[in-house]
Amino acid sequence: MSAEAEAAIHAICTDLAAMLCAKNEAYGDSALHPLGIFAKGSAEELIRARIDDKLNRIRNRPDAFGEDAIDDLLGYLVLLKIARLP
Repeated sequence: MSAEAEAAIHAICTDLAAMLCAKNEAYGDSALHPLGIFAKGSAEELIRARIDDKLNRIRNRPDAFGEDAIDDLLGYLVLLKIARLP
C-alpha cells in the first residue's frame, strides 16, 4: 500500500470518528440507546433500519439535504459494529 493511500485511510477514519462523536453528542447517544417512544426494537434493529434508509437515499438521491450519504452510511455501520459488541 502506498503512503498516500495509508494517509488517506487514516484521515478518513479520523474524520468519521469526529463526525460520529459530534452526532452522538448532538443526538444524545440515541443510536445506541434509543428512547423507544415511537420505534420499538433493539439498538441493532433500529440501526439496521437507518442503514436501509441511507442505502435507499444513496440509490435515489445521494446529494439530498446537502449531506454526504456515504459518510452517514459508514457511521451507521460503525455504530452497528459497536451495538454488536458483547
